Amino acid sequence: MLEWVEQEQPRSARWRSEAGSAPPRRIQPADDTMTADAAYRLASEGTGLLWRGDFQNARQLLQALARRADRKPRKGAPAGPAEPGEAFHRHRMAQGQRARILSMLLIELAGDYAIALRRAPDLRLACAEAWGPPDGMPSVASLRELLGLVGAHEWRKKGVEIAALGPAPNNRIHAHYGVFSPVRGEYIDLVAQAPLPATTLAFDIGTGTGVLAALLARRGVQRVVATDQDPRALACARDNMARLGLAQRVEVVEADLFPPGRAPLVVCNPPWVPGRASSPIERAVYDEGSRMLRGFLAGLAAHLGPGGEGWLVLSDLAEHLGLRSRGELLEWIEAAGLQVLGRSEARPHHPKASDPDDPLHAARSREVTALWRLGARG
Repeated sequence: MLEWVEQEQPRSARWRSEAGSAPPRRIQPADDTMTADAAYRLASEGTGLLWRGDFQNARQLLQALARRADRKPRKGAPAGPAEPGEAFHRHRMAQGQRARILSMLLIELAGDYAIALRRAPDLRLACAEAWGPPDGMPSVASLRELLGLVGAHEWRKKGVEIAALGPAPNNRIHAHYGVFSPVRGEYIDLVAQAPLPATTLAFDIGTGTGVLAALLARRGVQRVVATDQDPRALACARDNMARLGLAQRVEVVEADLFPPGRAPLVVCNPPWVPGRASSPIERAVYDEGSRMLRGFLAGLAAHLGPGGEGWLVLSDLAEHLGLRSRGELLEWIEAAGLQVLGRSEARPHHPKASDPDDPLHAARSREVTALWRLGARG
């Protein structure tokens, strides 16, 4: 619960934070009279600014805070570290501090998710999609997170057209809030073009939106078991299978990696970068200690049918960032009793870097995504 005093009256509301951040210890009501410099100073000190002014002015203030957070260091500041891994971790820390400052601009929502501010949009549907049905209890969330809910709602409503699933309109994947949208096409194309073993059964490990499970079914696999342990991903994948008419062929089950049994084909597209995720959506990209990747490799041989193949779809971003070497990956493959049967790769298309100082953007200029075909040794 978030507690504060306003107009000499004690107030409280539920605190909402997808990143799991603790509520600010200090709360100060703020409105259109507050300057951006004053707001930035208070936010940097950890004071939550509970907005009581015009909603659209709050959005403008958030943009002003972002501009101040993005100011370059003064000339003469120490040069950044030379090692890519250290540069990446320092940049992540700086981005985390930036996110904490921007999250200090707060919005109160009524028990039905309505916002009682001038020119406030109706975000009730977007909030219900992300947080579940309202329970009548007022809550407080950062404006930055609320705007993220709006963006996720629009992605979910519109969907992403996946050419490999066939002609429109029956080829769209709709991502729910907190589930990574399949906006990168190269890993989907690699799965669409890889030689498909003769099989009627496949496992899709960590299915997310279910896009690869749907692709395998559209390629002719009669039964696909798709696993995930995130409730939002499970609901999202089931919704997409129903939309695509594949619910009878794709079974979505809750599991940490593998379902029971073996399959002639096991596919996995794990997070690509070893690092701690700061929000649910980042778990599709960041995997601390390469837990999912190593778990998939360690358990693959025990879940492959005789002569079966495991398809590991993996970017080499971690290699360019100095977080994991190609040699380490090959050692893990060998230690798991696996052998490489083949490898195909594709270079993703990235837009021009919005932040040239971000080591991740620099690594993406050399990034290659590969599909590793793996089999059990012996």
